[in-house]
Amino acid sequence: MIDAIKKRRSHRQFLDKPVEDSKIKEILKAAMFSPSAHHNRAWEFIVVKDLETRVKLSDATKYTLCAKQAPVVIVLTSPEKHCWLEDLSIVGEIIYLQVTELGLGTCWMQLRDLTTPEKPDPEGYVREILSIPADRRVLCFFPMGYPKTKLPEHTDSEFEENKIHYEKW
Repeated sequence: MIDAIKKRRSHRQFLDKPVEDSKIKEILKAAMFSPSAHHNRAWEFIVVKDLETRVKLSDATKYTLCAKQAPVVIVLTSPEKHCWLEDLSIVGEIIYLQVTELGLGTCWMQLRDLTTPEKPDPEGYVREILSIPADRRVLCFFPMGYPKTKLPEHTDSEFEENKIHYEKW
């Protein structure tokens, strides 16, 4: 497990190579094995391969431009139920790790509460593009594919003992 965690990096450039459906299914399967509050499992996913739609998604924020070059994008949605934000956050990390384990790359593209003067409501913008019902929240999406470059793994030098407190601050 620590190997996948050390290898997990944020990739924003991808090769022009499709991601196999079997790998997409493994990623979604891992996501659905995530824990959830009260075992609600209220999440739902939208898998986007269509280039025109990926181009539109890439315009959601100034940070999401890489979605158009990624062969596939997975969008995380949930009704606004108890702990929906925590549940989808855990799902997102599971996706990150499974993508890494499969030799792919991805990056978390935040939508919820990310407002800029250019894009005051990226969550609503994505909801409209993908016809997501109004009672659904969209936390983020993950553009993914085969990474264009190999990024260095995390190292033990990033372990900061001074940030750990025992029993009390």
